[in-house]
Amino acid sequence: MTISNAFDILKQRGFVKQATSEAAVKEAFEKGQVTVYIGFDPTADSLHVGNLICLMALANLQRAGHRIIAVIGDGTTMIGDPSGKTELRKMLSREQILVNAAKIKTQISQYVTFDEKNGLAVHNSDWLLKLNHVDFLREIGACFSVNRMLSAEAYRSRMETGLSFLEFNYQILQAYDFLQLYRNYGCTVQLGGDDQWGNILAGVDLVRRKESAAAEGVTWPLLTTASGAKMGKTANGAVWLDPDKTSPYEFYQYWINCHDRDAGRFLAFFTFLPMDEVGQLADLEGADIRQAKEILAFEATTIVHGEEEARKAQLAARSAFGGAEKGVDNIPHSTIALEVLKNGMFASDLFAEAGLAKSKGEARRLIKQGGAYLNDEKISDTEQKIFDDLLVDGAMVLRAGKKRYHRVICKE
Repeated sequence: MTISNAFDILKQRGFVKQATSEAAVKEAFEKGQVTVYIGFDPTADSLHVGNLICLMALANLQRAGHRIIAVIGDGTTMIGDPSGKTELRKMLSREQILVNAAKIKTQISQYVTFDEKNGLAVHNSDWLLKLNHVDFLREIGACFSVNRMLSAEAYRSRMETGLSFLEFNYQILQAYDFLQLYRNYGCTVQLGGDDQWGNILAGVDLVRRKESAAAEGVTWPLLTTASGAKMGKTANGAVWLDPDKTSPYEFYQYWINCHDRDAGRFLAFFTFLPMDEVGQLADLEGADIRQAKEILAFEATTIVHGEEEARKAQLAARSAFGGAEKGVDNIPHSTIALEVLKNGMFASDLFAEAGLAKSKGEARRLIKQGGAYLNDEKISDTEQKIFDDLLVDGAMVLRAGKKRYHRVICKE
């Protein structure tokens, strides 16, 4: 495998916000294979779009010939990372953490190869849950300054609302992960989001103190959309990588619906397209920018769900916008008994049951605001009832706003 300078690749694609020393990191990648790690705390049974940048970073590194380690944080999840949180995370049972960890490890393996040589997945519970508290405090605790820890943004921002002693230990445990990875695997670089900067610095410092070794950290910017919203969030909640939680069609639609100004940087982060092609697509303007977003949606969906599902989603999206017959079956759908529509059903109830609104009240507001459509006809009355005479070939298509579709199929 040819080894290339992955730091240049990451920087060109926008992954570098801060580094302990750009010159040192670049030099390390120039000299030969580098072992790099990223941590994944299994706080849910699936990763989401916000985690996809971590997976793309690992994939780019491995493709460049470097050794990657995905740390499954089933040990640190027992504590909970306070970074970016205004209150204590919900405590999960050990059993639930193990279930989540197994699923997330499987998900990560879709993006990188775990061959025990150039790609490893390790669980930090293997060393964290075996620690003797007093011995750990004597060896590791003495290396940490409370004053310095409290100056970190993750802790400082929580001082007013309350920071538990449990959470206060998180940074120390993550730093200890880096030390163990250095000792066991020769890992010298940790990557993560910019909210992890304080934790990463703690790990770098611990490796240098305990092993007198070179260790570095790199963070990427915390992604928000052009509107300022957190990356990977929609009106319906998180955009999950698990197809059972977010369908490939809905996943594809997330990228199609991104802001025009986001298309270029998202193409750099979430596809493997050459950067010269990314640059050309990012320069498109007006109606042409939809071409860039279609390519982004197809490439990102292919990476996460495979080319076949990406093509189905693309066809379904085009049929929804263009009225094509093929592909309509791939639009999210649900079934309803014919008897229900014969008796009539309030439009607001139908939109709520289809998941296009979180509640009947929200559905009524959608109708009042002119954002509810049935078979491309606007619904203007919140008290309107839907009957079976509106079925076309045994189905009807609901639309919320400009881009969210749902097909209701009627059954005898």
